[in-house]
Amino acid sequence: MKRFFGWLFIIVSLVLLVGPYLVPIDPLEGVVPPKELADAESRFIKVDGLEVHYKEAGTAAPNFVLLHGFGASTFTWREVMDDFSAHGRTVSYDRTAFGLTERPTEWRDHNPYAVTAQVRQGFDLMTALGMDAAVLVGNSAGGRTALSLALASPERVRALVLVSPAVGMGGGGGSILSWFKPLLQTPQMDRLGPWFVRRIATSGNDTIRMAWHDPSLMTPEVIEGYRQPLKAQDWNKALWEFTRASRDEPGHKGPIESRLGELANVPVLVITGDDDRIVPVARSKAVADGIPGSTYVELESCGHVPQEECPESFFAAVEAFLQTAGVIVPATAAELIIAFPPPS
Repeated sequence: MKRFFGWLFIIVSLVLLVGPYLVPIDPLEGVVPPKELADAESRFIKVDGLEVHYKEAGTAAPNFVLLHGFGASTFTWREVMDDFSAHGRTVSYDRTAFGLTERPTEWRDHNPYAVTAQVRQGFDLMTALGMDAAVLVGNSAGGRTALSLALASPERVRALVLVSPAVGMGGGGGSILSWFKPLLQTPQMDRLGPWFVRRIATSGNDTIRMAWHDPSLMTPEVIEGYRQPLKAQDWNKALWEFTRASRDEPGHKGPIESRLGELANVPVLVITGDDDRIVPVARSKAVADGIPGSTYVELESCGHVPQEECPESFFAAVEAFLQTAGVIVPATAAELIIAFPPPS
């Protein structure tokens, strides 16, 4: 019996060690360098050694920086870019591993997909664009990134708008992913990982539809807008690197979930749809409850991406919050200031 289990252990070990190298993996077809997918509004800027794709509208302060969620891109802000830019300079950008931002597959010093790098890239982008401070607006995983930025340098954040933030979703050090961290770093998974994430190309549409309260409102153009980055060179390798990169926060001060109370001096709005099937409504409410003085809004008959599905009610809530926080001046007051400027 001992001999049997001994041989079984050897066979299983060989399968795990050698098997991944026997799986045939065809190269991606139909992919091109990200810049070839750019449109007339696309801009690129060198940040942290990477070509970062962004879009910009508006000119005067205040500044708004919009951060998309996992699997999304600047495309997710298309319905509200004009609304934000009517009040100030607005920039949306593709976080590393997504959209049309450069996707490195090799690096020397720091991992460009780690949380610490994402925070550095966010602030470096602001600096490169001449923004000393900004209102950060983050959806889903972009909301988590916005929180990381605010916790790292609150003096550079005028306010936070967290849209269905992916916080308390198993992203901390105690998550299941942490148990598999050593496995993710093996040469075998390095080979199979990009192959696994290709499933997004076939199953991603279901996830996109799940993000909406009423999927029937989604047009073929919306689906194509989400799928366009899957035509970018090395998208699968970058997504794999992002998946296994370090989730440690800057300064290693612990997970975001335990640090929400540090944002007491930052105006915060947490907003979600009442039918969010990606980040449960209870999680968004818990984030709001954990931040002293925050504002919480639930939008009726709306899903995980209210800025797309319910843009009018979404921005009405955001605008009211920004006015209360003193970030923007109510329209009527602004008109009075223009008509009757204060004495110099």
